[in-house]
Amino acid sequence: MLLIIGTISLPANNLTAARPLMLRMVEASRAEEGCVEYGYAEDVLEPGLIHIKEIWTDQSVLDRHFASDHIAEWRKAWPDLGIGDRRLRIYEIGEPRPT
Repeated sequence: MLLIIGTISLPANNLTAARPLMLRMVEASRAEEGCVEYGYAEDVLEPGLIHIKEIWTDQSVLDRHFASDHIAEWRKAWPDLGIGDRRLRIYEIGEPRPT
C-alpha cells in the first residue's frame, strides 16, 4: 500500500473558489478502484494551507489516478487558484494494526 501525505498552499482569499474543485477531486478520487482513503483538510492555524492524505493499494492504481481526467482538471486550475508550494511524499506502508 502507498501513503501520500503532505500539503499544498494557496492564497486564503482563493479558498472559496478552490473548495468546489477540491470536492470534485476528492469525490472522483474516492470512487477510483484502489483508492483506500483520500482527503483534503484546511489547516486551522494557517489559512490557505491544505493537508493532503491519500492511501492507494499499489503503484498501478496510483499511476491510473495520476492519468485521470479529474486530476488533469484539478491541476489545470492551479495557476488561477495560486496553488503552489506543493510538498507531497509517498511512503510504502503495510497493513494497519489495531490500536
